[in-house]
Amino acid sequence: MQPATCSADGGLAAAVDVHYPATGGARAAAVLAASATFSPILAERVVAVDAVVPYQPGAFYLRELPALRTVLAGQEDLRLVVVDGYADLDSHGRPGLGARLHAELGIPVIGVAKSAYRTATHAIPVLRGTSSRPLFVTAAGMSRDDAAGLVRHMAGSCRLPDALRRADALARRPG
Repeated sequence: MQPATCSADGGLAAAVDVHYPATGGARAAAVLAASATFSPILAERVVAVDAVVPYQPGAFYLRELPALRTVLAGQEDLRLVVVDGYADLDSHGRPGLGARLHAELGIPVIGVAKSAYRTATHAIPVLRGTSSRPLFVTAAGMSRDDAAGLVRHMAGSCRLPDALRRADALARRPG
């Protein structure tokens, strides 16, 4: 698969992450690019969310979605979102964070997880850089194979694509 722009009409790709400081609330970050390879980065956004629901096993999306909605608000030209986590949680399509975000936005969402989830046997392992540990790729709104190909071609020589690493760093940064 050749890396390409997100769409013929110049839409943007966003890589997003959320961090939960010990002081409470959340910080969400988005890294925006015109290419699904995230090279070059065009913009970065960070927002603080004062109140978040407590973590609930099996319902991670309840905690994460409000922060992602906030950081992506007003970004009408999105054509792809990449999340740190799973799009769907099993081979039967049980929705995870990415599938729920896809349902809200109506655009493809790629899930890039750093660890294997016991029921996500359908996730495609992707090796990047010199790492011997795979990322686990799932998708909503596009095929898993196409999503895995995009993740392989994303900018950066490390295991985790640069855009996701940057979104994580921005979300964790105090401020």
